[in-house]
Amino acid sequence: MGDPAWSVRTAKLALALAIIHSKPAGSSSREYTERLARAVSGQESKVEALEAEVLELRQKLLLSRICSGLSKSGDPSSQLQAQDPGSSENTVTLLEDSGCDLSNEQRTESSEVSQEFVESRPPTLFPLLPSLKRHHGAPANPLSSHMQFLQHLLELKTLTESGRLKTDFSHFENDSSTVCDSVCQLLDGLITFYRNPKFPFSSFWTEAVDTLARLISDFNYSNHILMKCSKKLEEFERTLLHDIVRNRNINRFQVQSYVSQSLVTLGSCRLLRKSVISLLLSEVNRFAEDLGPVSQVQAGYDVTRYENIFSLFWILEQLLQMESEEGDPSGIGRDDQEARAFLRKHDETVLQLSDAFPLFTLYVWRLGVLLNSIERKTVENNPLP
Repeated sequence: MGDPAWSVRTAKLALALAIIHSKPAGSSSREYTERLARAVSGQESKVEALEAEVLELRQKLLLSRICSGLSKSGDPSSQLQAQDPGSSENTVTLLEDSGCDLSNEQRTESSEVSQEFVESRPPTLFPLLPSLKRHHGAPANPLSSHMQFLQHLLELKTLTESGRLKTDFSHFENDSSTVCDSVCQLLDGLITFYRNPKFPFSSFWTEAVDTLARLISDFNYSNHILMKCSKKLEEFERTLLHDIVRNRNINRFQVQSYVSQSLVTLGSCRLLRKSVISLLLSEVNRFAEDLGPVSQVQAGYDVTRYENIFSLFWILEQLLQMESEEGDPSGIGRDDQEARAFLRKHDETVLQLSDAFPLFTLYVWRLGVLLNSIERKTVENNPLP
């Protein structure tokens, strides 16, 4: 095989020659090239629009299949009656909460609906298509359809786990690409927004992070999502970290508060917590190393970076307390490289920096207490052979 770089240069040269030979009379090569670029860009926009439409159709189809499976898994009316035989209002609410839209004919005033209505409904009580329509009048967030779709899945899953509806979601794992593609699209939008977050924050973004964490926490598709979207998830975590650490604006603390809460929300998912904690500890370890020489020679240091690091301390305390309280530690203290590095240098860092940076070392000491506690529980629960 030839040199790939040489092949690329040859292809570019061939393309340039083709453009020069094919350009119409009366137009320069530059003008013709720019015209071709605009044409290609327009086609790419059309392709992206079509891909988005196809994905939304796939979302609707998957939800329709799940709703259809719910209606076939048993007598729907008997399942609803088992929950509350006398409440027709619960019947309507249950169907709405499941993400299954109700037609106008099925929406009846609660005062006019009786138990006889519930018992007389045919087995096709569950409509097939969820409501994913955008509201007219204001431009919809292009990510809203993905978030609505994922929220509908979570609502349906909650209903099945509570026993109010019965279906096996593992039957739909063959459609995991639809869920993964939706998650990837949502992550792309989140990464774009959080690279330059604007205050005041829209509740949409915090809700999107919460939906993402809940989906990965307790849904059948979590393994598929982590396999396909792990790189994007890592990029999103790093983006949130950089928002906090690199922010140098005077009025940055309100933005950092929202971003910090987003990292805590991500870390509330056990499958993501270890990576979030490791990422934060890596930054703390690096900053402690940078402060070491400063404390010895009493030199100047980056005050803004010093202030920002305390947001990371707050996030770490929240996540480590979650890890400790859940009673089944995942080996953060023993298995994680950054945690081991932090604990190995913990005492040295506290002694070295306590005079020059007492508040910093106080937080380092508190994190050390939490990590040591988790490590002891890990050793007790998973002793070495």
